[in-house]
Amino acid sequence: RMSDQQFRPAHSAFDESPEVKEAAALSLAGKRLDRAAAEALYYGASLHTLAQLAHAMRLRLHPEPIVTYVGDRNINYSNVCVCACRFCAFFRAPESGEGYVITREEMARKIDETLRLGGTQILLQGGHHPDLPLEWYEDLLRWMRATWPSLHIHAFSPPEIFFWSQKFGLSVDEVISRLKAAGLDSIPGGGAEIFDEGLRAQICPHKAGSAEWLRISGEAHSLGIKTNCTMLYGHLETCAMRVDHLCRLREQQDKSGGFTCFIPLPFLTENSKLKLPEEKLGPVRGLDQLRTVAVSRLMLDNIPHIKAYWIMMGTKLAQTALWYGADDLDGTVVEEHIGHMAGAGSAQGLTLKELEFMIREAGFTPVRRNA
Repeated sequence: RMSDQQFRPAHSAFDESPEVKEAAALSLAGKRLDRAAAEALYYGASLHTLAQLAHAMRLRLHPEPIVTYVGDRNINYSNVCVCACRFCAFFRAPESGEGYVITREEMARKIDETLRLGGTQILLQGGHHPDLPLEWYEDLLRWMRATWPSLHIHAFSPPEIFFWSQKFGLSVDEVISRLKAAGLDSIPGGGAEIFDEGLRAQICPHKAGSAEWLRISGEAHSLGIKTNCTMLYGHLETCAMRVDHLCRLREQQDKSGGFTCFIPLPFLTENSKLKLPEEKLGPVRGLDQLRTVAVSRLMLDNIPHIKAYWIMMGTKLAQTALWYGADDLDGTVVEEHIGHMAGAGSAQGLTLKELEFMIREAGFTPVRRNA
């Protein structure tokens, strides 16, 4: 297996190795790529080859030239967290005095504003708060469902659900069932980070492990809850770890079938304990982000959609990623704290018209969706 020191992608198809050309032929023939083929493409294919392969696969899955988006808002209900993940610039320790828990009044203002702007969905995520009972989350969902019946509630991540299961002595099935009964519609894919356990011990040792993340996603699927999945890349991982992460997501999808979208998240280094020196930042710059989107599309042949997350990629690179296998441009967002506190330079939100303009300018037809 190549090391990252041998990560020298070809500049053109003429420079590519026999292994890359064999993997490319398999992909164009509609064959599933194994780990070795994926690594060959990740390490050795030219960017032009990856664009061609990923876009061809995208068209096999979605022949119409459409890109989906959603009118939504991200609401981070609390920044208090006991996990202290090294890469997170958002959390505040319970004893810090800098934590918050959103009030119903503030939540109502944000939701009403979202609906006035044409939104239909709220994404809720927060820290692992040590003092909020499960009933607090259930009451919040019931209140949201009763007050805004048509609202799509896309909320809580597998690590949050695992934390509550452990804290309150409940099975994961019980936690998800109670949240679903209270009004939960779907679950975002946060907290997957990188599945390599040795690396997780360095960057997020107090969060649900990879096996728990995958198991919780599978249990949600068995209960009729669709979920997303993610990968946080560009920090201490190798490209081989990225491929392993994609393989495990694909295996879980083969088993439970409930992932609707994969979201590659480039690591933003500002204001966290994992802030990287300048010489370590090169691989996660724009071209590597496009490479990662493309390889993700090629590997995840059983997950319908790949998202170009403009909040972390920036709008221009996200538009470009639509030609590298992505077919979704996220949503209006309106406000976003986690990525921006880590250094995202993108806008806090986009209007529906701005999103549609971006999609049309990239050469596609915009189509609104929910989660």
